[in-house]
Amino acid sequence: MRWLKSLGPGLITAALVFGPGSLTITSKLGAIYGFQLLWVVGIAVVLMITFTGMGARIGLSSDSSLISLFRQKWGNLAAWIAGLGIFFVTASFQAGNTVGAGMALSESLGSSNAVWILIISFLAISLLFFKSFYRILEKVMIVMVAIMVVSFFFTLILAPPSFENIVSGFIPAIPQGAFILVIALVASSFSIAGAFYQAYLVQEKGWEREQKGDALRESFMGIVVLGLISSMIMLSAATILYPKGIGVNSAADMGMALEPVYGKFSFMVFMVGLFGASFSSLLGNATIGGTLLADALSMGRDLNSVPVKVLITLVIVIGAAVALIFGRLPLELIVFAQGITIFAVPFIGLGIYLIGNDEKIMGNLKNGMGSTIIGAIGLLVLLTLAVSNAYVLFFQ
Repeated sequence: MRWLKSLGPGLITAALVFGPGSLTITSKLGAIYGFQLLWVVGIAVVLMITFTGMGARIGLSSDSSLISLFRQKWGNLAAWIAGLGIFFVTASFQAGNTVGAGMALSESLGSSNAVWILIISFLAISLLFFKSFYRILEKVMIVMVAIMVVSFFFTLILAPPSFENIVSGFIPAIPQGAFILVIALVASSFSIAGAFYQAYLVQEKGWEREQKGDALRESFMGIVVLGLISSMIMLSAATILYPKGIGVNSAADMGMALEPVYGKFSFMVFMVGLFGASFSSLLGNATIGGTLLADALSMGRDLNSVPVKVLITLVIVIGAAVALIFGRLPLELIVFAQGITIFAVPFIGLGIYLIGNDEKIMGNLKNGMGSTIIGAIGLLVLLTLAVSNAYVLFFQ
């Protein structure tokens, strides 16, 4: 029970990182390339653990928020870039989470997608006005993650992949034509926004410096769960869809990976998982964007404060409006969000890394040799992602 109770912030990070995009990408990679890209999940998990650990230790080391530390070290402009950058990225991609949750309910229960989008958005906003938003958020996230984990876990028990295939999947190689999907998988699993927000979750939880072990265990366990979810979905798709030559082009195709457990009901159960991934990301995404913008604008960071709730609500409303008007995420919005990511995310990652190595702030919680080396590799990965996005946006 103590172990289960300690999962909160880490599981929230895992749930908000693993959205409908991650679900689609991991299913597609397993269905098209079999076991060949399992190693990518492993690398993304190691990088995410490293930066999430930094975020957790920063949260423990100072009473100031991470945005405030940006402001102290580099001035208001740095704080505004970090806060506004993450806000615009979360707001831009919120439509995808809203559409995913609405589609899961409309295709399962009937009625139009627009009706469910309105209901889901109202439900998400209503959670903000419970007495303790953090505790409600924590419980919702844990339930959603549990739905996905249990479903794919039992699928692998009833249709187990061979040990040799799993081992071969951890030998680094990129099949022809897979590079773009590999980049997408790393980008969706290695979330600097999620790592950044971990500092806030640790402080919201009330952890102290002497509770470093508990805080890091929470943080790391959540990312391990994220890696397990991604791996199980990829393994299920590789075991069941890949031999049949089924490419993942729809939710129905992805749902077929659960047939060994649920048979003809696999589509319905998959839709529950899709809703879980979408709704948890919708809540977490909005919380990150709203909280960090409020902090960047010196409006506070308490999840129960009115300014923070208003800005979180704004992210949810933006996502619902885009989903209702366009029915999907418009190409122009994707380009806009990627353009912000190109400039903001490497900057934010570098900021976390430099603060994590600042002995004046961190004291004995400063990055060790392992975190310093792996963190530097992570920064190179972020820079590579940024360059790849820039090339696609401006030269193709």
